[in-house]
Formats: sequence, C-alpha cells, structure tokens
Amino acid sequence: MSFASEVKAELCHVKRSRKCCAVAECYGVMLYCNSFTPREIRIITGSPEFIELLPKLFRKAFNVSFDILPENVKPGGRATLLMTDPEKIATVFRAFGMEPSDTLTLHINLGVLENDCCKTSFVRGAFLAGGSITDPAKRYHLELTTTHAAVGREMCALLLELGFEPGLAMRGANHVAYFKQSEAIADFLTMAGAGVPAMEVMSARVEKDMRNEINRKVNCDSANADKIVAAAAEQLEAIRRIEREQGLDTLPEGLQQAALLRIANPEASLAELAALSVPSVTKSCLSHRLKRLAAIAKDGRTGD
Repeated sequence: MSFASEVKAELCHVKRSRKCCAVAECYGVMLYCNSFTPREIRIITGSPEFIELLPKLFRKAFNVSFDILPENVKPGGRATLLMTDPEKIATVFRAFGMEPSDTLTLHINLGVLENDCCKTSFVRGAFLAGGSITDPAKRYHLELTTTHAAVGREMCALLLELGFEPGLAMRGANHVAYFKQSEAIADFLTMAGAGVPAMEVMSARVEKDMRNEINRKVNCDSANADKIVAAAAEQLEAIRRIEREQGLDTLPEGLQQAALLRIANPEASLAELAALSVPSVTKSCLSHRLKRLAAIAKDGRTGD
C-alpha cells in the first residue's frame, strides 16, 4: 500500500458524528471529484476504504444513495460511484445552497462551512476525492486538485484562514493547491485526522536531518583529512629538500625534531605530532616550526 493510500485509509476511519460535518465533507468531495453537474455525480477512486465510506456519508448527509455502485473491484483497481437521478442530484445541490438549473460555475459556499469542524471536514473530503501525497521518505509534496478555477482559488483562501500557506498552480486544466514543506504537510494531515501519517512525515524529516548532518560531518572530516594529507606532503617535500641540499643536522634542535617527527608520521595531524614531541610542545609551536622548515627549504637559510 502506498503512503497516499495509507493516509486516505486513515481519513476514512475518522469518526463522523455531526450531520453538518457530513454535509461539509461531501461538499469537499463534490468540488474535487471527477464530475459534479446537474446531469451526474461521478466519483472515481482506487481507495477501498473511500468506496466503502461514500454511500454511508451520502446517506448521512442527504439521505440519498448512489444509482450505480462498484462491484467486484480488483485489488489496486479503480472504481466508479455514479448518481444520475435528477431528484437525488437536486437534493445534493440544494444542501449546498444551489439549484441545478441555475448553477453555471461552482464556488465554495462558505455558508455551508460556518463552523471550524465543518471547514476541516470540507478539506478532508477534498483530499479524499482530489488529493495526493508523496512518500515523505522520498520528498515532501501534498496537493489538492480540482477542475474548477474559482474553487481552487477559494480553497487557498480557506486554507489561509485555517493557518496554512499553500501554493497555487495550474496543471493543464487543473487548479492545484499544494504544500512542499514537511511541517505544513504534517499539520495538514493532523488537522484532517490522519495523525499516524503526520507522525511518519515528521519522523522522515528527523531521519533526513540526521542523515544530512552525518553526511555533512563526514564530508567535513574528509575535507579536513585531505587538507592534512596535502599539508603533510608539502612539509615532507620541504624537509627532503633540506636533507638533500644541506642536511638535517644543520637545523636547530627544535626544527630538527619537527622534521624527524614529520618524516616518521607522514599522515599525522598537527595535534598528533605535538603530542608525540619530547618535550611536548603546543600545536601552535609545532605549526610555527613546520612553517620555518618550509621557509628554509625555499630560501636555503637555516637560521635559529
């Protein structure tokens, strides 16, 4: 089962006790389903839980039934629920403050969504009918897709009222409200009633953050190791040049010790070399001595 299927399955099991919320949820379904016209109401879905929920929801909201229900739906297949009876369709339209014969363009009638619980139910219905969400382990993306331009704009305004900041885009003839931030998606799912998937989104975010932090540290450590190796190679080259041209025994004792330590420990860091020094010296002191050796190799003077 995909993550989107898991989300819709959990949303279908949300307890629905108030008729006003059932009407609001059906309203969201209608405005985001495949067809909502005076001639037909057609809902196509691949969610078995949604197929089971819809007849109960319509009965509770409008006391009407679908004219055609799917039979023998294969696992993973899509099914169609259809209503064509004019009287039933008129009952549904009127519940939303519309008359079938007078409706040219669909809008969101906020009078149907006076209570916050009804607004939440409306958004849940819209997601069940026209929503999708990607697996958060891959990327963060949740969207609500409708063919009605006014509904798409008004849904964004409604979501803003509920505390969200969705994006709005066109995809062909579809109007898409979307979220790409993990926190917004988790909050949306929590509001709609999908608490477990919301936790999965946040868990995926934490896991990704931890993985990114580990990768950052590994890359940083790798970069530091590369710097150490490169610096050590330059120091060894300078020491070998001094050894060839004038001999290490011409160096002051401190520089001679630093040179021998580097030859014996070609991959050690400055801190490790400083710890190996006898008597011990600071990392800063050892760094200064190695820079002196590089200068001597360059100009040929031993100095003190």
